[in-house]
Amino acid sequence: MAAQLPHLPDIERLSPRVVRVLGGNPSKFTLQGTNTYLVGQGPKRILIDTGEGNRIWPPSLQKALDDEKASIEQVILTHWHPDHVGGVKDVLAHSPEAKVYKNRPDAGQLGIEEGQTFKVEGATLRAFYCPGHAIDHMALVLEDEDAMFTGDNVLGHGTAVFEDLATYMDSLGRMREQFSGRAYPGHGAVIAEGKAKITEYISHRKEREDQILGAIKQPSAAATVDGEGEGWSSMGIVKVVYKDYPENLHGPAERGVVQVLKKLEGEGRVRRVGEGGWGLSERSAL
Repeated sequence: MAAQLPHLPDIERLSPRVVRVLGGNPSKFTLQGTNTYLVGQGPKRILIDTGEGNRIWPPSLQKALDDEKASIEQVILTHWHPDHVGGVKDVLAHSPEAKVYKNRPDAGQLGIEEGQTFKVEGATLRAFYCPGHAIDHMALVLEDEDAMFTGDNVLGHGTAVFEDLATYMDSLGRMREQFSGRAYPGHGAVIAEGKAKITEYISHRKEREDQILGAIKQPSAAATVDGEGEGWSSMGIVKVVYKDYPENLHGPAERGVVQVLKKLEGEGRVRRVGEGGWGLSERSAL
């Protein structure tokens, strides 16, 4: 997948107050690599995320700082995943006075609260708590541009993964109301219309819910897909909803289907049937 993505420079100025430095860790999970961002316009900058801690990123970061004639005053981590926090030690080796902030902080770090602001010359960031991809996930609204650093909740290409779909959907809805401009994602290219992309994400998830409910409403097909027994298995649903996808993608798709089923169960729209089966709730069947 990474080979099919548009090329992103190792260092690129994205706006008068935002410079992206790629983490040097491209993969099918990280796209072109983890995006780290230098934010501000003066000699002191905020760094958002730190890559995975490989040897490629520190020289790129140093070059960007040299080009900007700036140093790092604050580090803000969007969430705990290793490809976003692995380079903290490198930053502190170079800038030991920099303060590191993270929701649910680790030892030596400072916490982030909803609505907390971070300021440097030319930029003000406002923290916005939006779990779903990770329990500690924070987005950052760049007030000066009416833009948002979306972390891994919204990506520059494709869709994002999540730990809890109901929580994630709630976060997407709330994120959409926080800004009107571009989105700076944790992976991938800048998104020119951030609100529109979030709306697209929400629509995609709701479409999947409708497809899964539609599959469960086909009792005659259930026997064909699942064999004997009442209810649909999650893999049986995958074989209907993702019938046009290669079978090697059915395993990952099943994990997503289970997340949707758990959300629908929490809403009272589906119920568990027998050993590992799923069926419509009485409310949904009406």
